[in-house]
Amino acid sequence: MSQLDRQLFNEVMVPNYAPAEIIPVRGEGSRIWDQQGRDYLDLACGIAVTGLGHCHPLLVKAIAEQSQKLWHISNVMTNEPALKLAKRLTELTFAERVFFCNSGSEANEAAFKLARRWGNNQSPEKNEIISFYNGFHGRTLFTVSVGGQEKYTKGFEPLPGNITHLPYNDLETLADHISDKTCAVVLEPVQGEGGVTPATEAFLKGVRALCEKHHALMIFDEVQTGNGRSGALFAYMEMGVTPDILTTAKGLGGGFPVGAMLTTAKLAETLAFGTHGSTYGGNPLACAVAGAALEEIARPETLANVRARGVQLRQGLEQIGRRYGLFGEVRGLGLLLGAPLAEAWKGRAKDVVSAGLKQGVWLLVAGPDVLRFAPALNISEADLAEALRRLDAACAELAGSAGAAVA
Repeated sequence: MSQLDRQLFNEVMVPNYAPAEIIPVRGEGSRIWDQQGRDYLDLACGIAVTGLGHCHPLLVKAIAEQSQKLWHISNVMTNEPALKLAKRLTELTFAERVFFCNSGSEANEAAFKLARRWGNNQSPEKNEIISFYNGFHGRTLFTVSVGGQEKYTKGFEPLPGNITHLPYNDLETLADHISDKTCAVVLEPVQGEGGVTPATEAFLKGVRALCEKHHALMIFDEVQTGNGRSGALFAYMEMGVTPDILTTAKGLGGGFPVGAMLTTAKLAETLAFGTHGSTYGGNPLACAVAGAALEEIARPETLANVRARGVQLRQGLEQIGRRYGLFGEVRGLGLLLGAPLAEAWKGRAKDVVSAGLKQGVWLLVAGPDVLRFAPALNISEADLAEALRRLDAACAELAGSAGAAVA
């Protein structure tokens, strides 16, 4: 058998990804180890997925126990873990009904299909979906079309129609455009892929009011901001608005693939028997793990740690940014933070990530000009301090090499 190295990826995998040179083989808490046994502090969490860190004992226990009971039966029958998880989600949120799937894309696909079907039931012309530039809602053809980034749709035309993109945080433009033909307005409380840009409270409240005025649905994509990442169980809880539909995935399963669409009992009637489905959605294995993750995330102690470590991370990043002139004011919520690169460093976000890996810290980008940080919700103060120390060393090396090149 060929050696399991990065070169093998090029030989056997479709080239739609460009993974790092290192290959992680083990993880525990906020650390991962590569094939050579070197450790890395993880400030990426698999793009905000492993919210309780790697191999959390409660999740390991849940998957081990369920794996010996029942894995999959499809949705011709229900199962206990799915019922238990749905009940807890309705107890903890505004929602009265839940649809389970396998990913954020699928959760959004379900939400957009519900919105379109609901709108068409109101009027044959009520099917416009409004979303926002730099938004990201998934990679299916429908969800990538609703997302507001042309780079993800280029070459896949013709795209689904009657989708309008408007500037984010621009209430006046939305007010000028929204009409009684709009069936839904969809947004992320914090645009993750689009640069870690939070919505303003005034914008969100204005969107809510305009949706009510024009009898349109408000959809919150909380795939990335949900499940404790903002410092609340879901970001909407701190923003003074309640959506009609909420989508979630990523951190819901703590690393096991699972997604969900949450909505009201009345709206749920739109997706009557046979109108939508998912073969694996709500399977016992995924729901057992997600149930254990949800209980741990919802603990006040976990959410308090998110808020405390969010302050620590923000302050640490701002100090590093000032020290080396690499990035400016940090933005975001809780433990989803972005650091926009300074003008001289625009386009070099991946260079910072690569430098970080060399120093043993893993972070993300949100486009070419923004660094993105999404560590585990339960990361310790000591681990976060060490991660910042390693990032400082990476930035020092980058800044030093840039200075040497100029000289």
